[in-house]
Amino acid sequence: MFTGITQGLFPVVSIKKQTGLLTYTIQLNELMTEQLKIGASVAIDGVCQSVIAIKNNHQVSFQAIQETLDKTTLSCLNEQSQVSVERSVKIGDEIGGHIVSGHVHGTAKIVDKKQTDNNLELTFQCPREWMKYILNKGFIAVDGSSLTVVNTDANGRFSVCLIPETLKLTNFFKKNIEDNVNIELDQQTITIVKTVERILTKQ
Repeated sequence: MFTGITQGLFPVVSIKKQTGLLTYTIQLNELMTEQLKIGASVAIDGVCQSVIAIKNNHQVSFQAIQETLDKTTLSCLNEQSQVSVERSVKIGDEIGGHIVSGHVHGTAKIVDKKQTDNNLELTFQCPREWMKYILNKGFIAVDGSSLTVVNTDANGRFSVCLIPETLKLTNFFKKNIEDNVNIELDQQTITIVKTVERILTKQ
C-alpha cells in the first residue's frame, strides 16, 4: 500500500528485455534503500513492483511481466528514463495523499497542458467508462501521485493541477501532449459506485 506522495525522481540505469518480461534497474539513494529488502513493494510511476535485487551502490532491480507492460507505461522505459518512486507505507506513517494500491487500471493520454509561473494544469483523455469513478474534487493517482481532480467532462476528459513541490519530485514537468500516464482510480469510489449500481439493479 502507498500514499500517493512521491518521494523522488530517479534514473533508470539498465534495461533487459525478454519475451514477456522486462528487467530494469533504478539508481536510488541511501535514504530510499534504508532497510529495503528483496521482495519489498515499491511504486514505480505508480505501478507496484517487487524488489528482485539490491546492490551496494543503491541500485535496485525490478521485473515487469507482460500483463503489467500491456497496462502501464513501464513498457516505454529506457536507459534515459527517470521514474517517480515511493516506498510502501509502514505502520505509523502519515497518509498524506490517499490510499493507493499500485494496481494501475490503465493509461490516459495528455491532451492539454497549461503552464503558469507556479503551477501546471494537465488534461487527460481516458476511457469514458472510467468517468463514473472520476469526480470533481475526488482523488486519482496519476503516475503514482495522489492528485485532486479539478475538472471533468462527459467525453472522458479530466484535469489536475500540480504545485511546484509535486513538480520537483516527479517528471510531470517533462510531459508533453500525447504522452501517456498511469492511472489508478480511487478504489473507495469504485466500491461505492458499484454497490449503488447493484442495489438499483435489484429494485
